[in-house]
Amino acid sequence: MTEIKVNLREDNLKEDIYLESIRTSYRKKIWRKFVKAINDFNLIEDGDKIAVGISGGKDSLLLCKLFQELKRDKSKNFEVAFISMNPGFEAMDIEQFKKNLEILNIPCHIFNSDVWEIAFREDPESPCFLCAKMRRGVLYNKVEELGFNKLALGHHFDDIVETALINMFYAGTVKTMVPKVPSTSGKLSIIRPLAYVKEEDIISYTRKNEIKAMGCGCPVESGKTDSKRKEIKLLLKDLEQKNKNIKQSIFNSLKNINLDFVMGYTRGNKND
Repeated sequence: MTEIKVNLREDNLKEDIYLESIRTSYRKKIWRKFVKAINDFNLIEDGDKIAVGISGGKDSLLLCKLFQELKRDKSKNFEVAFISMNPGFEAMDIEQFKKNLEILNIPCHIFNSDVWEIAFREDPESPCFLCAKMRRGVLYNKVEELGFNKLALGHHFDDIVETALINMFYAGTVKTMVPKVPSTSGKLSIIRPLAYVKEEDIISYTRKNEIKAMGCGCPVESGKTDSKRKEIKLLLKDLEQKNKNIKQSIFNSLKNINLDFVMGYTRGNKND
């Protein structure tokens, strides 16, 4: 694996308009929800070494800026670094990614992998499942190798709601992304500090600050959303016309499950 580093310009961090926007215009809708998730789920503890995974999309770029602001705030004693895996982006895409990092003043450790090449070679008709599994494995291993004990990912409120419905409708199970979960190896905790932050507010922040976030550069997914997730997004959009709080209700239900009124449940791999 080859590696690239984009360095931080300390002088510009003091006058960072992207951090200023978080402190002012988006203090209520983004910053406070970010801090609340951290406190509610104990996502950050003293002495933590946290790697923030960057895909180049709007969610992960915002997450980086939030962690920079939290570090300046000094309310938590932790170390943070920003890391990105290049699964096989075209040269033009990776150059745009690096340009975005420089504009946003995000220091980043970028490492290359051949995930896309392997996934397409092994399963050319349907590489997505293998690709996703490999990307997680390669990223988790790299983060562990670099000595971090937590990996922060940019999944937000809408991702959690949509994933719950995808699992119910297509997998016959009630489960979703959770704000804090151990990795398969048990050596790493995966945290999702954007759990309370709504996608519409992330989009608003990105547009207001004229951030040119990357779309998916994958040959399969470029220009379209995963079909099942897209179906769920459209369904929720339609339901919101009749009940504007539908997403919040679904989110709240995931924290309010009464085991006396379900037909069965599992914990880990064990049926209870």
